[in-house]
Amino acid sequence: MHMKNPPRTATPGTDVKTQLHAQMAQRQQVLTDAAAQLKRELFGIDDVIDRVIDSVRAWYVLPQCITRPVIVCLWGLTGTGKTQLTRRLAQLLGFYDRFVEVQMDGFSNGAGSYRGSSIASMLESSGIDEGAPGMLVLDEFQRYRTKDSKGDDAKVERYQDVWMLLSDGRLPPPLGALVDIERKLAGQQYDAERDDGEKPEKSYRFRLDAWDAQELKSTFKLQEPLTEIMQWQPERVHELFVQFRETQQDWETDYSRLLIFVCGNLDEMYRETAQRVEDCDTDADIFHRLTQRLSLIDVKKALSERFKPEQIARLGNNHVIYPSLSKSTYERLISELCARYVSDIEVQTGVRLELGSDVFDALYANSVFPAQGTRPLFSSVHAVLSSTLVKVSLWALEQDLLSHVPVHLTLARDRKHLLASARLESGVTLSESFAVVLDLDRVKQRANADFRALLAVHEAGHGLAYALLFGQAPQEIKINIASFEGGYNSFASLKATTRQNALDMICVSLAGRVAEELVFGEMACTTGSESDYKQATAIAARHIRYHGFGARISRTDVTSETEDHLNTDVAPSNQAIEDLLQAQYQRTRELLSQHGPAFDTTVDALMLRGAITPAEMGDLMARHDVQLRLPGDQPDESLVLEPFAKRLAAFRSRKG
Repeated sequence: MHMKNPPRTATPGTDVKTQLHAQMAQRQQVLTDAAAQLKRELFGIDDVIDRVIDSVRAWYVLPQCITRPVIVCLWGLTGTGKTQLTRRLAQLLGFYDRFVEVQMDGFSNGAGSYRGSSIASMLESSGIDEGAPGMLVLDEFQRYRTKDSKGDDAKVERYQDVWMLLSDGRLPPPLGALVDIERKLAGQQYDAERDDGEKPEKSYRFRLDAWDAQELKSTFKLQEPLTEIMQWQPERVHELFVQFRETQQDWETDYSRLLIFVCGNLDEMYRETAQRVEDCDTDADIFHRLTQRLSLIDVKKALSERFKPEQIARLGNNHVIYPSLSKSTYERLISELCARYVSDIEVQTGVRLELGSDVFDALYANSVFPAQGTRPLFSSVHAVLSSTLVKVSLWALEQDLLSHVPVHLTLARDRKHLLASARLESGVTLSESFAVVLDLDRVKQRANADFRALLAVHEAGHGLAYALLFGQAPQEIKINIASFEGGYNSFASLKATTRQNALDMICVSLAGRVAEELVFGEMACTTGSESDYKQATAIAARHIRYHGFGARISRTDVTSETEDHLNTDVAPSNQAIEDLLQAQYQRTRELLSQHGPAFDTTVDALMLRGAITPAEMGDLMARHDVQLRLPGDQPDESLVLEPFAKRLAAFRSRKG
């Protein structure tokens, strides 16, 4: 197929070129300034901001070249700043008067009314002129699903024109509304013909209501006011319909120069990631690294559970994925929030407050839910600080503390009070304590010394075995957690699992029980290893029955489908699985016994702090001459522990 050459256009003159260059340079600078301002206001998403700015550059700097809507899809967990980014960008680019935000749940924006059931009606009532640039945000897009949870077509009553808008930005006239008006015309004409001038004039009279008049005005692009259109006679309305039928292609509404942001939370995309961590207990950096691995493919898979393939295609391929916020971002947010509280109090009361670092740490520990974004953080900081700081300010005023005498706030040892202190010029120190509620602290702290010792020993066994066998620090080791009564280790996933890796993971799974036996004795071992044994047995079963790492090569499985041709004789492999588990249990026992000092150090750290970070684990093991890699050292969170490339090179050199 041969493409036609584009039509020749006249080369712009010097003055036109100069003017165009100045305009483009000015808009380019506006974009640069907007990006910088967004980065100052929205923390932790600099990469997202850069990508969004690049995506809108052509649309903003040279809109004359845009012939189809520019679609930018923003996907992320709740509270990561998707909607806020689009609103602020509209303000910074001077488009807030040409900005439409639609909540795609179908029940916002007056969508319950007839006029609010389409995107076209909202665009029509906005400040966006037809054929001109404008910004449209389709928010909460995940709620506008066209497939139900079973994969069947879902009933969609509102916003059905969104797919046509996403396709080319050109919307056909609302034929359904015109049919109703035509029906009125037909009824009037029928009554007129039946009367035929012989009977008295009927009481029936053709009349356009306000909705009808609005449909005519928008569809036929009329300039007359609604009150005038409502008074039109049927003959004039009939003429409009005749003209419409003859030139129907001219009645499309052109929104081809829109910048469309599609925003939403694709829970399916984060499902596996969220299941790997405990929401309020995991380190934000771990969740951040896991979500950074999400790609365009993950987006497409998640969308396929909600929409049809042709609809997913209309969203395009410009999908910007928000990672969850990192620990440093949360810490910066907390710092900014606290600074705002302190500043407001000083402005209103003259009392100058200074918060200690332990207060910031406590706020982080009690307000951050990595999978839930910033909203829980704002709520928790307000709940913890607002009332307490008011009480502190009242106390400072009662003590006649002047603004140049700062009031220092620190966390009491019981973590249930804030201690306020102020040193007067006379050298006298005034102090007072104020109760503060740290909800997660209360449930995380294991007050029972026996239970704390049990958890520390058990989790130290898992963590040390993993570190020694994989040369990698666990992502987390914790016994102070709120999600359940216990502790946990979190490990990086393996991109490729070797035969040795599988055996090592069996050891890691058994290490909690082994540690309990070594420290407390065989009869004091607890039932807390049930899930560990389930995991170890599952790994061993796959090792023997699926992966061919045992004495028999054929896969052993249970199936009801005879055509699968699988070996279903599982009984002979049961003993092999048991033998494998017994051997790895003994291997784990020897491993922890050989590294007794390192084990003791790990237990002590957990008893003291309730958690061990990767960096801390690296330092602990370095004291015992064990060098570990830290999570995040590799560009990919998934690990390939064997030097396969080097071994391939060695194999080739031997052949040569």
